[in-house]
Amino acid sequence: MSAPLLDISHLAKRFGGIVATDDVSIAIPQGELHALIGPNGAGKTTLIAQLSGSIFADSGRIAFDGEDITRLPMQKRSHIGLARSFQITSLFLDLSVLDNVALAVQAHAGHSFHFWHAARSESDLRKPAREALARVGLAGSADRVTAALSHGEHRLLELAMALASKPRMLLLDEPMAGLGPEESARMVDMLRDLKRNYTILLVEHDMEAVFALADRITVLVYGRVIATGVPAEIRANTQVREAYLGDAEAAHG
Repeated sequence: MSAPLLDISHLAKRFGGIVATDDVSIAIPQGELHALIGPNGAGKTTLIAQLSGSIFADSGRIAFDGEDITRLPMQKRSHIGLARSFQITSLFLDLSVLDNVALAVQAHAGHSFHFWHAARSESDLRKPAREALARVGLAGSADRVTAALSHGEHRLLELAMALASKPRMLLLDEPMAGLGPEESARMVDMLRDLKRNYTILLVEHDMEAVFALADRITVLVYGRVIATGVPAEIRANTQVREAYLGDAEAAHG
């Protein structure tokens, strides 16, 4: 069996007396869409933050394609192919859709957001930005002001910004949060398409989407992994149902 693309070993993070992640180990092979689920406060977003480098673990190890990246800064993790989209969108609402993605391309290249005027004019930034917008179905909205987009389109734009960095793996933190049924269906279709080309770690509360998309699922409760397996195994796991899945499925039923 080949080494995993992302290998998380015994990761732990505390904030004072609060244990956010507790001895978390997950191995994700190339090409897998791996879902991370669990109740609010389980430590999912903290884990994603540790993987992206926005916070460092207190202990444990993170390896990406065999390289130890546990203490690697966020910008360098982006350069080696890890791209994160956030639970709460961080967009420049007064700029155009294209400008936002061009800025993401520029930031990946290591330049400051302060030079956004240059980002608008340089074709080497705008070309990959347009390609990323086309990938998520927003090519026709490139020149619109970002504030005019719907919430669902904002989530797609954020996904385009992640894709603009030419990642090998996507870390997606609740991409369907706040979406209506039609927008959720559109996002599921988008992620199903993306999983053909990218390894994905998906944090998501929408259980219907998780079970439709995931190759494997890890369940996090109080910062600890209580189960990892294929969707059928997770559905049948009594401990998972008692800790989370029964309530989550009822909420989305």
